[in-house]
Amino acid sequence: MINEAEIVLDKIDLHILRLMQENARISNADLARELGMAPSGILERVKKLEQKKVIQQYTTRINPVALQQKLLAFVFMKASDGPGSSNATIELAKIPEVQEVHHVAGDDCYLVKVRTYDSASLMHIMRTQFSKIPNILSTRTTIVLETVKEQQQLVIPEK
Repeated sequence: MINEAEIVLDKIDLHILRLMQENARISNADLARELGMAPSGILERVKKLEQKKVIQQYTTRINPVALQQKLLAFVFMKASDGPGSSNATIELAKIPEVQEVHHVAGDDCYLVKVRTYDSASLMHIMRTQFSKIPNILSTRTTIVLETVKEQQQLVIPEK
């Protein structure tokens, strides 16, 4: 595990991250050309960013509608043992339709993002999977009617 203090990013690292976040498929040669550096230097920097876990993963973003996953819901959960119960979060994270699990401050313990086909499939998940997780006292579900903005990109400073 890399310590937060060990992660020091300079202007070039930030520029690499900005370009890669815009297009994860950008070639090493294109990165080098954009930054005016040798490809070998860029390759070394990208490898270091991966080793430090700054770059965690390369993914493809798929339109959920193409897979008939049209229902997006946020489920607020209360647990008897409060936030931080590793057992509950581990079990929630195992459910394929669960995209995110967050410990939250306030009345609830967890905020869970679920994407599925329809309300019937959401109900099935709640009855067959959520209900089996020990210590979950209650759930409160919010169905998304329309998504105006959804992104994973971070704001990368200019420095």
